[in-house]
Amino acid sequence: MAPANGDAAGPSSSQDGSAATMKKRNKPQYHPFTQQQLPACKPILAPQTVIPVLLFVGIVFIPIGLGCIAASNRVVEVVYQYETSCVPGYMIDNKIAYIQNPSIDTRILKVPKDMKQPIYIYYQLDKFYQNHRRYVTSRSDKQLRSPNEVSNTKSCKPEATEHGSPIVPCGLVAWSLFNDTYSFARGNEVLMVQKRGISWRSEREGIFGKQVYPRNFQNGTLIGGGTLDPRIPAGGPDRLDANRGAANVPEAVREDRGGPPRHELITVTLQNNYNTYSFGGKKALVLSTAGVLGGKSDFLGRGYVVVGLAFPLREEHLALRYPLSGGPA
Repeated sequence: MAPANGDAAGPSSSQDGSAATMKKRNKPQYHPFTQQQLPACKPILAPQTVIPVLLFVGIVFIPIGLGCIAASNRVVEVVYQYETSCVPGYMIDNKIAYIQNPSIDTRILKVPKDMKQPIYIYYQLDKFYQNHRRYVTSRSDKQLRSPNEVSNTKSCKPEATEHGSPIVPCGLVAWSLFNDTYSFARGNEVLMVQKRGISWRSEREGIFGKQVYPRNFQNGTLIGGGTLDPRIPAGGPDRLDANRGAANVPEAVREDRGGPPRHELITVTLQNNYNTYSFGGKKALVLSTAGVLGGKSDFLGRGYVVVGLAFPLREEHLALRYPLSGGPA
């Protein structure tokens, strides 16, 4: 029986030896990086180090927040909501029919504080979800850049073609072009509005081609907004360029003798054309100055103040729970 056992064990031993040799041959070369043995910093957060850091962050954040709030408070805004006030009482139940014909309304706005030039003009729309994914992607940058790409409308649905012919410019962004108009006067003096150069220079020069002219624009049965002159390039007058962004770009009122002082009366003549009534939206005209942080908004300043107050409160909690000895009280 011994020879039989010896014969059976012989091949197994040779196979184990070859497997061990193969395993050694495939073994990766030792390196501290592959073995995760590189030197590392492993700080232990103790109350003696965490409390000063939290206190320092609170001391820094609170003044920054108060400064942001102060800068926002120096911005002067005049907001006039007009989607209902510009419609006469006998048409209040049929607003869409009223705006089919040009309607001009004149209003007097009172300036609450001194406004320094330049004064920026914004239009504000509520319930108009301009950052919705399907709205933002419904356009063709290639079409706007080159006259050879006018048929590139695959990303423009549902405003891509009209009777088989491509719409230029196509897409919902261009189709919903805002077309209410405003003019301003102070007493008998007409205030000039600077409408050119209000969009980003990179977009004017990099996105809009100078030989792309509107075609079949707003020729369908459903009109979304304003029209474009087919004799002027689509991005020529800055009008479409300012409208196509995710947030509207302001026009600016510039005056040689400074902005209107406190309690000054500004006469606004506006034409109510844009349809926000079909989706229950609201419209507002905004006159605003600009501060070091832009327009009027307390959100950033309040955020800094809240964080700045929260950190010292956390520091106080740690100081009460972990006294100078370093252990729990």
